[in-house]
Amino acid sequence: MRRTRRGSGRAGSPGDTVIGSVSVCALCCGLWLLVGGAATHAPPQPSAAQAHSASAEDGAGRGAGRPPGRASALPPSPPDRIRIPAIGVDAPLTGLGLTGTGSLDVPPPGRANLAGWYEAGTTPGETGTAIVAGHVDNAEGPAVFYSLGALRKGGTVEVDRRDGTVAVFTVHAVEVYDARDFPDGKVYGAAGRPELRIITCGGDYSRTTGYRGNVVVYAHLTGSR
Repeated sequence: MRRTRRGSGRAGSPGDTVIGSVSVCALCCGLWLLVGGAATHAPPQPSAAQAHSASAEDGAGRGAGRPPGRASALPPSPPDRIRIPAIGVDAPLTGLGLTGTGSLDVPPPGRANLAGWYEAGTTPGETGTAIVAGHVDNAEGPAVFYSLGALRKGGTVEVDRRDGTVAVFTVHAVEVYDARDFPDGKVYGAAGRPELRIITCGGDYSRTTGYRGNVVVYAHLTGSR
């Protein structure tokens, strides 16, 4: 995963400042790939078929009608755990803040099965864009979001919240971007419905610089329990 720079305010709230740029500092540089070889250990990457479609854009709550499968927003509540059954993710969540340079901090790389959420932003399930981030690997092997690029449209993401509810999201796109072309507004911009972004490292891999981009999952709230 790469560190990302963002402005102040809650994602999705009026007047929110979107993340401004993607830092050049790669946080998971593929050390595991250097041990066994990139061809053997490279994580899966999303295909073009998993990218945004016109219908997915219409469902994004930005000027279109009420999209099918949209659920009512939940009140704010911090998340404690994320599950993505299709790729075997079941991990605790830790709060992430900003570094001294204004970049989004990340979970400790030594804890492979740990993801983080931007705790000064939208909580998963409330109206707006909630951000979850985690490593794809560390020096010992795969980390929490190693298989994120294999997730497909229609997949389910469940987030356990501290108020006892479970926010259920449905994936409507999975895309990979080169760091030079990272679409900050598209990924981090305000949303008129409860949305979730899950981000890790991805794209091309260099033995000298690590991963050259990011895999991003786009999902929206479709239920709760």
